[in-house]
Amino acid sequence: MKVVNVVGARPNFMKIAPLVAEMQKFPDIHASLVHTGQHYDFEMSQVFFQDLDIPKPDIYLAVGSASHAVQTANVMTAFDKVLEQERPDLVVVVGDVNSTLACALVAAKRCIPVAHVEAGLRSFDRTMPEEVNRLLTDQVSDLLFVTSADAIDNLLKEGIARSKIHFVGNVMIDSLCRSREKALKSDVRERMGLNGQPFALVTLHRPSNVDDPVRLRKILEAIREVSRHLKIAFPVHPRTAERIRSLEGSNSTRELDGIILTPPLGRVDFLSLLMNAAFVMTDSGGLQEETTYLRIPCLTLRENTERPVTVTLGTNTIIGNDPAQIVGGAMKILDGERRQTEIPELWDGHAAERIVEVLRREFR
Repeated sequence: MKVVNVVGARPNFMKIAPLVAEMQKFPDIHASLVHTGQHYDFEMSQVFFQDLDIPKPDIYLAVGSASHAVQTANVMTAFDKVLEQERPDLVVVVGDVNSTLACALVAAKRCIPVAHVEAGLRSFDRTMPEEVNRLLTDQVSDLLFVTSADAIDNLLKEGIARSKIHFVGNVMIDSLCRSREKALKSDVRERMGLNGQPFALVTLHRPSNVDDPVRLRKILEAIREVSRHLKIAFPVHPRTAERIRSLEGSNSTRELDGIILTPPLGRVDFLSLLMNAAFVMTDSGGLQEETTYLRIPCLTLRENTERPVTVTLGTNTIIGNDPAQIVGGAMKILDGERRQTEIPELWDGHAAERIVEVLRREFR
């Protein structure tokens, strides 16, 4: 079985790492890795390959940054040449970034089966580019691997045949488990001056939060207010850093006084911070899952989530981007407010094994 695995952006790397490692165990699988280059700088790409022990990509497309339409088109054009050359039996795509949709569409046009890992997630908000990517990728996929029961319901309502859907668990949790020992040895807290004291972890990158200067300034003011009560570690996404620098005023980062800013971190250092954080404030999807598994309170600065199981069972609370809600949510956690939580079914570190078992069975 000849398999082409596709990654493009930072969230993909954590999802593909356990799959590649599992495929390498079987001599009947010839697996190659294509990196589209949607994320291309060291902090956003190469360091993750090192931290996650992902082999060097067999093919690097180097599409770079552009508008959604141009980037998707560039990936499609470049990936079509890959399929012409490689002629695989299967294309595996993960997550919901532009590269996911682009490569799934090209494979479907060539009648090459597509497996979508993390299928069926829905925020029901089509203003999010990722939601459009999810919907369309699932429609052209032949094997849909889901993380939770609600994802199965979403796919069935959209007319996907039940025989295509496989409930396998969450490869993000596989990746977390694989990196945990390395993270325990990281000295990142010492380097950031966080040893021996409570701190919160913040990430921001969604256009809905960072592209509107007024909204971004209010969010930063709320984060600064929370920082009066405990230290805050804030690895700043390049997109967010650019927006912060463009804020009006001679000192555009004044809202961040008392907050420890750092460039994007590698997987090991970031996981070390996550595992030791008192709570997390984020607009990331993956962090909602990881905090649920680690049972760390998570405040999601969005109006919705495509991962509702992290709210119904896990530690996630959707609070939006209103400053009062952000500060109020943080204060509740600091005051000791907790609820009973559970780790969702099959989030046990063995999802990749189940996925590869299905692939070998389907293509045998």
